[in-house]
Amino acid sequence: MGNGALDGAVIAVAGAGGPAGRAALLRLAEAGATVVGADNDPERLAEAVDAARYAHGGATVTGEKVDLLELGPTRAWADRIEKDYGRIDGLVHLVGGWRGSQTFTKTNLDDWDLLEHLLIRTVQHTSLAFHEPLQRSDRGRYVLISAAGASSPTAGNAAYGAAKAAAEAWTLAMADYFRKAGGEDGPTSAAAILVVKALVHDAMRAERPHAKFAGFTDVGELAQAVAGIWDRPAPEVNGNRLWLTEKP
Repeated sequence: MGNGALDGAVIAVAGAGGPAGRAALLRLAEAGATVVGADNDPERLAEAVDAARYAHGGATVTGEKVDLLELGPTRAWADRIEKDYGRIDGLVHLVGGWRGSQTFTKTNLDDWDLLEHLLIRTVQHTSLAFHEPLQRSDRGRYVLISAAGASSPTAGNAAYGAAKAAAEAWTLAMADYFRKAGGEDGPTSAAAILVVKALVHDAMRAERPHAKFAGFTDVGELAQAVAGIWDRPAPEVNGNRLWLTEKP
């Protein structure tokens, strides 16, 4: 178990059942954190939680189905974590989704409706539910995983790029809250954005053994970068985009 910045920390992971969530649970548990995952797929979540528990015998890793598309249940989830563990030191936002089109003119606005819920609404809910507990923590971190497409959207990714850009703007507004709350001494908690081109994991490689996945970030590398946010002082990461791929 770790003896670093995450030792004894209580970290919530939204979207914990996907490949990136699974990797994050493993890495955070390995670093000594108590990890609380949420996902809308209970079966997938249970597998991710079991894998992290199995890999790190002494770690506390739990999971529950939470509807992050609703503010009430998201707030209740945050309240339960703080009640059960006495603190919350982090929220890692890994709720994802993608829809694209062949060209700009073929954009389907139904895709926007879906992505607005998955990529923006869930960020609004987790940030509003967790900002106060994170501000109370001596090492509070809100970590959004974003995509390079938010800064340089392609013609076929208008809906995706715009949704990611909105999620980034919302997170940066949260960072401003932490900055102002810190006063002259600077923020004690931080909201940061990790930017990838796209993510890759072992199952994808197995499906497409000849694909290069150039510029993609492995979910294990992402998990390492997520854990590393706690190694850096809050003023250094608050309100910043940390690039894990080439900056456009």
